[in-house]
Amino acid sequence: MLKNTILNFAKLTFNQLRVGHYLLPTTRTTSTDKLQVLGLRFVHKTFNKMGTSNTKTKGQSPDYVEAVVCHESELKENSMQVFELGQEQSKVLVVKQGGVISAIGTKCSHYGAPLNTGALGNGVVRCPWHGACFNTQTGDIEDFPGLDSIPCYQVSVEKGGNVKVKARKDLLEANKRVKDMVPRDPKVDITYVVLGGGGAGACCVETLRQEGFAGRILMITAENSLPYDRPKLSKMLDTSAAKIALRTPEFYEEHGIEVINGTEAIGLDTAAKTVKLNKGADVNYEKLFIATGSIPRKPEVPGVDLENVLTLRTIVDANKIAEKSKGKKVVILGTSFIGMEVASYLCDKASSVTVIGRGGVPFAASLGPQIGERLKRLLEGKGVHFIMNQSIECFIGGEGSEVNNLKEVKLENGDKIAADVCILGLGAVPNTCFLEGTDIILDSGNVVVNKNLETNIPGVFAGGDIARAPLLTFASPVSDGDMPHAAIGHWQLASFHGRTAGCNMVNPNSKEVETVPFFWTAIQGKSVRYAGYAHNYDDIVITGDLDDLKSVIAYYCNGDKVLAIATINSDPVAAEFAERISSKVPVLKSEVSGSDPLAWLTKK
Repeated sequence: MLKNTILNFAKLTFNQLRVGHYLLPTTRTTSTDKLQVLGLRFVHKTFNKMGTSNTKTKGQSPDYVEAVVCHESELKENSMQVFELGQEQSKVLVVKQGGVISAIGTKCSHYGAPLNTGALGNGVVRCPWHGACFNTQTGDIEDFPGLDSIPCYQVSVEKGGNVKVKARKDLLEANKRVKDMVPRDPKVDITYVVLGGGGAGACCVETLRQEGFAGRILMITAENSLPYDRPKLSKMLDTSAAKIALRTPEFYEEHGIEVINGTEAIGLDTAAKTVKLNKGADVNYEKLFIATGSIPRKPEVPGVDLENVLTLRTIVDANKIAEKSKGKKVVILGTSFIGMEVASYLCDKASSVTVIGRGGVPFAASLGPQIGERLKRLLEGKGVHFIMNQSIECFIGGEGSEVNNLKEVKLENGDKIAADVCILGLGAVPNTCFLEGTDIILDSGNVVVNKNLETNIPGVFAGGDIARAPLLTFASPVSDGDMPHAAIGHWQLASFHGRTAGCNMVNPNSKEVETVPFFWTAIQGKSVRYAGYAHNYDDIVITGDLDDLKSVIAYYCNGDKVLAIATINSDPVAAEFAERISSKVPVLKSEVSGSDPLAWLTKK
């Protein structure tokens, strides 16, 4: 039995040879020394259905709990339920699909949302809050945000129909796990370089190890911090990089991932496979992933370089805004996500907050005028003042020693507003200047990539904010040849890009960038979830009580097709809609405009 199992392992790619993709008999595990797979060396670890975790039991024999959690008659097909396991009342999520019963962790590894309140798709459960997806058979994370997978537990059905679950206690407690990674092998003289330390870069470097790459990994980032949870910045301006770090320094050291901080790429020679840096020696690579993110857009008006005219991109920016805004007169230019979230954060910390917007209402392009107007009123109730249909003509400094310090902003209509601080929330431009003049094809500064996130140069990949990549959407016929391309600065999308690029760098053409755009915002404790892509919608159908912000669902339509959805206090509807896009079953405007606008939820 053992000999045959080892021979079977040798026939598998590493992409298959991981937790949940190749399961040994229920109670047996196998360990081998080293295997050669696809020409790359990796150390094979012990695998079983319960996965692995970096917990306090590492290096020790784990403790287990095993008990009957339910009877199989309690489980309906295509359903999920939470059951208690053992006397300690730990919980597991039991899923039944296709007649197969599995048990996984109960909470999303991102922010801990209860997965049983999410959406059950085809072999995945999707988080109700931010759309992360986990394989119901393995617990592996398959869509993002978040980096960790969740545990998968051993299930057996006894003769009488009782469903028994066996689980490691440390995994029950942690409710998340790090996917197995191969160690760095100094004998592998190959270097993969990742430019950027955001969501895409952070996900890519881990994927490289998970997929079997044992060579050298360099992650080069302009920031002096390790990768952190960037979406939190506009909601927690006074936080620290350590508090929102995605991984610890010890994590990267353990997995042989080298991080070079405070360093930027200033040139690229694709023929020589060399990255030129702003300091230190040039770096050679065998394969390259470019995820350098974006740069806040600044208006070309007088005074824009005065002190206290600020932008928000990094933890340093966030802390500076928090410090300088306390008790001060703050003006915010821009009424999309950055501007509105910063206004929400500062409304009880600054002496005054004035938001200036070019349009008639905030979020007009993304969420539409109805939701934008309601969120505007929400902030007005907290003392935020809005000046709409205006922009800034110039920034005015003081006199004498104050000449370089912001004192006023002048609007296009001639009005002047006293300001100690002005925060620019005008969107961003791709950070790709160093690629101009290279062989990499750019489109308005964005890097053009294919469905594997590879550029026109073999072995060079791009993702995150800078990538003009295929989208899985109802905006056009959903097929491989007709998927629209766009550059979207969403954290979830960036993470998926990192995963996709990492897979294809190790195993060429093994993974396509099929993911549903999913983002979120929070204004005064009211969370908005958004799934889909609706740049060309022609109508919005809104259900629920928008005045009270209860059970609100906005459907963004083009013709009779719903392209995207935004929800407030309506979980898990956004997650369910994302699953509909994933399954390529359209939701129709005629369905959501009828007497039962949620009837589509039952038509999977």
